[in-house]
Amino acid sequence: MKRLHIHMAVEDLPRSIGFYSALFAAEPAVVKADYAKWMLEDPRVNFAISTRGRQPGLDHLGIQVENSGELQEVYARLHKAGGEVVEQGATACCYAKSEKSWIDDPAGIAWETFLTTGESTDYGDGSGERAVRVAHEKQSACCVPQAASAASASACCDS
Repeated sequence: MKRLHIHMAVEDLPRSIGFYSALFAAEPAVVKADYAKWMLEDPRVNFAISTRGRQPGLDHLGIQVENSGELQEVYARLHKAGGEVVEQGATACCYAKSEKSWIDDPAGIAWETFLTTGESTDYGDGSGERAVRVAHEKQSACCVPQAASAASASACCDS
């Protein structure tokens, strides 16, 4: 059975753990100094938060599978969906060992597909993830394309 994965970047981990623990009526299954993860059954989701230096908000989405057969099924779906599929392969990330691939959806949101194969004693250095996770550069969601007039750009783009 597959599980939806959501990873959020947060600024204040303890405060966020308190918020999401109340929201989910459950304590996290994993808590580290920079990371927490809930493995929920209702809804069936792997929900993770971290303070890994990214801007707060949605970091990425994913589909976690339970065996290699499901992984191959989901990999086939990635290729059918179109776009550049980046096969990362075996890696250590988020205090877990896994096999994974990445794709960006049409809006530029990164999706990972993965099979967890074990635990890791550290978060992972992120080097493999940085190399494969972003299939193409993404524009800030608040900004309009450069061809648009400066007057129509939102305030967040004026920095």
